Amino acid sequence: MTTTSATTAPRGGGARVAVQRFGTFLSGMIMPNIAAFIAWGLVTAMFIPNGWFGSDSPVAAWRWADSAILGGGEASDGSVWTGLVGPMITYMLPLLIAYTGGRIVYGVRGAVIGVVVTMGVVIGAEGTVMFLGAMICGPLAAWILKQVDKIWAGRIKPGFEMLVDNFSSGILGFLLALAAFFGLAPLIKIFSDALGAAVGWLIETGLIPLASILVEPAKVLFLNNAINHGVFTPLGSEQVVENGKSLLFLVEANPGPGAGLLLALTVFGVGAARATAPGAFIIQFLGGIHEVYFPYVLAKPLLILAMIGGGATGVLTNVIFNSGLRAPAAPGSIFAVVIQTAPDSYLGVIVSVVLAAAVTFLIAMPILLASRKRDLASEADADARLAESIAATSANKGKESSVLSGLAANVAGGGDVATKTIQKVVFACDAGMGSSAMGASVLRNKFKKAGIEVDVSNAAIANLTGDEDLVITQNELTPRARQKAPDAVHVSVDNFMNSPRYDEVVDLVKNQREGAAE
Repeated sequence: MTTTSATTAPRGGGARVAVQRFGTFLSGMIMPNIAAFIAWGLVTAMFIPNGWFGSDSPVAAWRWADSAILGGGEASDGSVWTGLVGPMITYMLPLLIAYTGGRIVYGVRGAVIGVVVTMGVVIGAEGTVMFLGAMICGPLAAWILKQVDKIWAGRIKPGFEMLVDNFSSGILGFLLALAAFFGLAPLIKIFSDALGAAVGWLIETGLIPLASILVEPAKVLFLNNAINHGVFTPLGSEQVVENGKSLLFLVEANPGPGAGLLLALTVFGVGAARATAPGAFIIQFLGGIHEVYFPYVLAKPLLILAMIGGGATGVLTNVIFNSGLRAPAAPGSIFAVVIQTAPDSYLGVIVSVVLAAAVTFLIAMPILLASRKRDLASEADADARLAESIAATSANKGKESSVLSGLAANVAGGGDVATKTIQKVVFACDAGMGSSAMGASVLRNKFKKAGIEVDVSNAAIANLTGDEDLVITQNELTPRARQKAPDAVHVSVDNFMNSPRYDEVVDLVKNQREGAAE
């Protein structure tokens, strides 16, 4: 099987690409640990003083949980803190982030030393939530260890490798932990406090809705990871410690704006956009995969005004109602949003989603109607623009629309000739979640219908191990995947949900099995 992969690198996007890579690296540290954030959010929702079963809860029969879960201690601010909630946010989450960041840079050795050094920052900052410190110390410590290991690489006598490796990383970890404790922790604390104060000022003055002017265009250009995972998630988690909730978790993840846009396209759209919008709405609003609406905005750039208006409306609503979430809503599904909503915030959060969708719909309506007559006169041109926007979406970040299956024939794949038996197939993207997981599910079902047993999974490109037999990626990510898995067969697609390349992969494996049987 052969495929073609003629994808040119976007020109003039050096700064954008650099920010994208930085955002990808940040998301690579945060996203694998989202489950831990969710678990911590559920604990806080249940058992902090104003939680469902906390000391201030009217459910008196459950007040035993106040001491059993939280330890019964009182912090200086009067909040119950010394049990489970405090240690999870102070130690567990930062150390998980540091471990993940260190592992990305230098495997398990980098992960371990990253945790050691981050502990120095966490303790040195006197209990301050050190997400920023973890995101710096984890990768930095791993990188330093990697450079140190290069000094005596290939010079150690056989039998002494483990001794040298363990003591070198242990001694280096000790020294870096001291440096982090005495030197880095105070600096990071000052910067973190300043950043938190700036965000707090924006919220208090009611200016935080203006963030949508940056966030909504950033989402369409796949720059949202740097903003969401690098700023909102850490700062939002710190606000939860102080206030029990944070609206920062909904600045980027609110599903309302995307839902409003897709509903407007369903009613006033033309051609392929109108045909695919209802399915996109289901996946975006219920599944939380926001990238499905990005090509629609790129096809008609004025729609970004609708997204900004809807996003700002949602944020302003949460400011007015003083509502927020206990933990990140990941993915940005309405189900995840409701589950993570603070007990006193359901009205505000739900209204913020509804109003964000309504405002986006109302602003998008005249934009779509203004060009509807022209688009109806030439549906082919409108469909072509949408197809080009799908390609532009892929070029922006390598994350393709998950539902525009009717347009998949407009794009081409690319790759190799299979010369090895295919047993393990991996879908790879930046984060290893979202659309790649959906693509893996689609191909897994195709193999099942064909009666073929193949291991199909999804992973982040950074986590490819090199033992994969076939790797499926978006065409712009294929070169990076080749570096991580040089011996694998590589197939490039633009639409993870319904690529014609899947049938070719199934036929390839089927022919291999039949040939082996013969």
